Amino acid sequence: MRVALAQIVTGRDPEANLRLLDEHAGRAKEAGAELVVFPEASMRAFGNSLTDIAESLDGRWAQGLRDVAARHGIAVVAGMFTPAAGGKVRNTLLATGSGIEAHYDKIHLYDAFGFSESDTVEAGDAVSTFTLGGVTFGLATCYDVRFPALFTANARAGAHINILCASWGAGPGKTDQWDLLVRARALDSTTFVLACGQADPAAAGIETRGTAPTGIGHSAVVGPDGTVLARLDGAPGLLVADVDPGAVEQVRKTLPVLANARL
Repeated sequence: MRVALAQIVTGRDPEANLRLLDEHAGRAKEAGAELVVFPEASMRAFGNSLTDIAESLDGRWAQGLRDVAARHGIAVVAGMFTPAAGGKVRNTLLATGSGIEAHYDKIHLYDAFGFSESDTVEAGDAVSTFTLGGVTFGLATCYDVRFPALFTANARAGAHINILCASWGAGPGKTDQWDLLVRARALDSTTFVLACGQADPAAAGIETRGTAPTGIGHSAVVGPDGTVLARLDGAPGLLVADVDPGAVEQVRKTLPVLANARL
């Protein structure tokens, strides 16, 4: 299966961001991809208000994403924000197109490194998977990568590939941590990990302020044995890679960590 990771920098305007997704979905389809993954906060970049643009999964922006998928004949996963109780939002991934329709609300909120996501975001409470072309995918978002149990839960739910959408916070050692964590989660779950992050705004000539996590890039496709199969640097780009879900079963025969787990 050919997949694409669109490492982009989104901004404040949801409609402009949707046009950016449309452009990259077209490029991914031209490259032969069946699935294109976009980052967390594709609807609106962090550092901006979220409550005023949050909308339901049958709202205008979500429908626009479905239209993008249908127009290019490709499955799409992208981060948006949906309304929650008490004036908060949920940090939601929408997977749509090619006969799939699923969503995931981020479980682990980023209350770390001087940022408090829980001030404005309500946590989700359930894993989510979908099947495309006979292959099951699990969904995860950014800070979730620090919690191995979600990735193994997705694997136990049938996932051979975990999708991780992120807008990773910059800072000392954070790129090394990202690289380490995405490889570790592949090994924990013996799944492929498609880790797609927002590009580094500075690498795109965009100035940012404050502590909001606006991305570092370094999107990667990692094999079920932890091998990095393809990776981008900090700049915007489209990463296209071929993955063989059959490799998962081979690795699980050699390294049966899911079967051997006692807890």
